Amino acid sequence: MTAPAQLPSLIARQYHGHSHQPEPRDRVVLDYEARFLRRKVLSTETGARLLVDLPQTTSLDHGGVLILEDGGEIAVTAAPEALLEVTAGNTSGAELVRLAWHIGNRHTPCQIQPERLLIQRDHVIRAMLERLGANVREVEEPFTPEGGAYGHGRTHSHDHGHTHDHGHSHDHSHGHEHDHGHSHSHGHDHAGGQSHEH
Repeated sequence: MTAPAQLPSLIARQYHGHSHQPEPRDRVVLDYEARFLRRKVLSTETGARLLVDLPQTTSLDHGGVLILEDGGEIAVTAAPEALLEVTAGNTSGAELVRLAWHIGNRHTPCQIQPERLLIQRDHVIRAMLERLGANVREVEEPFTPEGGAYGHGRTHSHDHGHTHDHGHSHDHSHGHEHDHGHSHSHGHDHAGGQSHEH
């Protein structure tokens, strides 16, 4: 007979982007994918089981804190993971900007630093960058990429089906104006050949 699973001893229902206390109660070390969650049981550095139960799916940043029910804080630390370091083939800052543009055009999360870019390992993206003249090498480092442009916290890679999960249904009956500075004309037709504008 197997022993029953240990129940979480800690519960966090809130997240803050920075600490409000001198020292955290404990710490969780998570890679980039694991830092995107809503409800999950995590193990802390000391081995405690922590139930994270947030109101919505949240991107946890390195240096942020999960707030325990008693007000204590669990620090969030980015774990080292397998990445590609991208540097320009010459010393031109403009060249690095051009490489960053190509990475962003593929909706690939990217950590931008003055002399280099860091991305998750992807042989297709690597081949593209090398064709563009970039120097690319494998590294193991924490990954803390830029957030999404519209404040949703994440740039999702390789989702070319354009599923936009922003916490509401995308059925175009929102009951409010939907103008984010870009057209929502999706080129679909309705019965009778009527045009459909959003």
